[in-house]
Amino acid sequence: MKSFAKPAKKQNATRFLLFTTIFLLAACAEVEEPVYQARTVETLYNSGVNALRLEEYKLAVEVFDEVERQHPYSVWATKAQLMSAYASYKRDEYDEAVIGLDRFIELHPGNKDIAYAYYLKALSYYEQISDVGRDQKMTRLALESLQEVARRYPDTRYGRDARAKLDLAQDHLAGKEMTIGRYYQSRQEHLAAINRFKAVLKNHQTTTHVPEALHRLTESYLALGVTDEAQTATAVLGHNYPGSPWYQDSYALLEGRGLRPSQESSSWLSWPWEWIN
Repeated sequence: MKSFAKPAKKQNATRFLLFTTIFLLAACAEVEEPVYQARTVETLYNSGVNALRLEEYKLAVEVFDEVERQHPYSVWATKAQLMSAYASYKRDEYDEAVIGLDRFIELHPGNKDIAYAYYLKALSYYEQISDVGRDQKMTRLALESLQEVARRYPDTRYGRDARAKLDLAQDHLAGKEMTIGRYYQSRQEHLAAINRFKAVLKNHQTTTHVPEALHRLTESYLALGVTDEAQTATAVLGHNYPGSPWYQDSYALLEGRGLRPSQESSSWLSWPWEWIN
């Protein structure tokens, strides 16, 4: 979406147009059957653009919706659908933005701005990614939407940015698994903890949480007396992150029990790890 920079010399005229629009919309709301003053579609659409420039996002949504109501079969109506969703996004009304974008995508799959529509939908989820201690529904939705953008439009700037944002979404989901895993560890529920750390390794291999996940596996397997898996976890950790403090801690744990890192071929941890390096 282009940056809307307003020339100073047009400020008064634009504000007059906006105030006129606000007055008309307010007048419509006071009668049972709204009567909106008909204007050319270009004039109405430009009023919405000017509202965006002045960061009057609520008004922008109303004006763009009016474009579609008054001129439903014009090319401006199609543009207004996308602009209305963008204005909702700028107001942090992400649910409304997604609804509008889904409608645009369904009605105009071949539109030249369809890649941006998918991208803006992904951003609407991405902006709602919460702290790792909370439910990660939005993170999962952001991940799915970003992956769709990257898959559909890999060579566009939207695809490139989506791939960059995927890392953060993945990291949040991995962080959630680690938080739960550490909680189970604190309660001595090591099997439950191991399942969470496994999920990090299998589903979020490129995140920053992998070294700690391997270390926590070492801890939990040692607590259960499953020394061969603990030795394998430390061996994998040392092979891929030899300078990591997590490897030093895992190595010390094994050494304290007279053990050394050793990769067992029968372990689930023995599958190829070249992707980490």
